[in-house]
Amino acid sequence: MFAPLPPVVEYLRSLTAVRDRSAQVFDLVVAGKADHWDWHADKLDVVVDYCANIIERDFGKDYAKVTHCRRNHFSPSRDRIASLLAHPAFPTDPVQRAATLIDLYLVSVLLDAGAGNAWVYTEVEDGNEVWKGGRSEGLAVASYRMFVEGVFSSVESEPLRVDGQALKALTPEILAKHLQVSDANPMAGLEGRTALLMQLGAALEARPDICPNGRPGEILTFFAPTVTSQPEPVLPLFVFWSTLFDLLSPIWPSRTTLPSHPRLVLGDVWPCPALDKHLAASGAARAEGDSLVPFHKLTQWLCYSLVEAIESEAGWKVDRGQGQTGLPEYRNGGLLVDHGLISIRPDSLPADAYPNGKDCPPVLAPSHPAVVEWRAVTVITLDKIHQELTTKLGVAPDELSLAQVLEAATWKGGREIAQAKREGGGPPVEIISDGTVF
Repeated sequence: MFAPLPPVVEYLRSLTAVRDRSAQVFDLVVAGKADHWDWHADKLDVVVDYCANIIERDFGKDYAKVTHCRRNHFSPSRDRIASLLAHPAFPTDPVQRAATLIDLYLVSVLLDAGAGNAWVYTEVEDGNEVWKGGRSEGLAVASYRMFVEGVFSSVESEPLRVDGQALKALTPEILAKHLQVSDANPMAGLEGRTALLMQLGAALEARPDICPNGRPGEILTFFAPTVTSQPEPVLPLFVFWSTLFDLLSPIWPSRTTLPSHPRLVLGDVWPCPALDKHLAASGAARAEGDSLVPFHKLTQWLCYSLVEAIESEAGWKVDRGQGQTGLPEYRNGGLLVDHGLISIRPDSLPADAYPNGKDCPPVLAPSHPAVVEWRAVTVITLDKIHQELTTKLGVAPDELSLAQVLEAATWKGGREIAQAKREGGGPPVEIISDGTVF
């Protein structure tokens, strides 16, 4: 049995905390009391119009086909997931079909951190180049090829699986080979990605109560007795989230911890000096961790992706409750910067934050207070964009969900405007990536 989490740790790992703490930082930025960013309210309509035009251009009014998940990134030039589902070795049982997709999506999402502007993957079949690309799609296609080739399986006769034993045997050299990394084709964060997958292998094997054979997809077997006993199989999102977070918590670097619980990993959680100063000046009673801001971007991206597999293949309904937040990453956040909705104060960063010159984007670590503020503002602004879009388009929030806005507009829009503004399409703030945050 595992001991219950202390309330403060449970809170900081929750989706509720992501939105709550981000809202506190957002309010500081809007009030001009943050350390690094300014808010320009007149530009919100500009961003909303830009997003509405993208949705109209690409989807018209057909919002039902929009999903925000890793599956979409496997489809440049052709639908690889459809090919996988039709593979003769792919399971026929609905829950096992979903479980196999979860195996693939989990490793693919953990590989899906910023690869940098230079890296490119070339897909080859029968000696012929069939597709070439970088960034998220390149990483997705590369992980797909590794999956079908059995790189993540320790059972030679069962390539279409992921298990802890195979993950623990990975090395940077193995990943570099399959991701085609070289001096001429460099990738940011290769070692971090390798460590993350190796740690995932150990984490899976450490929880036989959830994953008896060390497979990520066995999380569905863990839930099946409770879910399938109902007249309509329903899995509460908050239950799935807490179990998934608990399973994955050992893989995250121990960046930020609480003095009272130094061994409990919090994940993608960061101090915010501006919030700390505001709380100190308010005179209110302080609590441990009250100036920490959680985001849990990779776990959230993973959760969005796994929920799609569960609903599309297992046939279960996921009760989202209050739901997840928008993802605080550089495409969604870059959309706000490139449209001038938020701007970084010119003198708030030291000269060494601009190693490529003042005319180029600053280069910052994920822990930098400017990045923490940027991500928090992104979370809340995505909620506002969603609200404004549903009003503008005349649809209910459940007809065009936040997740659909992320997929159809903000993430795509952030990429498009970056490509228009900067050679190579990089973001307006470059994040030093170790493969474990973005």
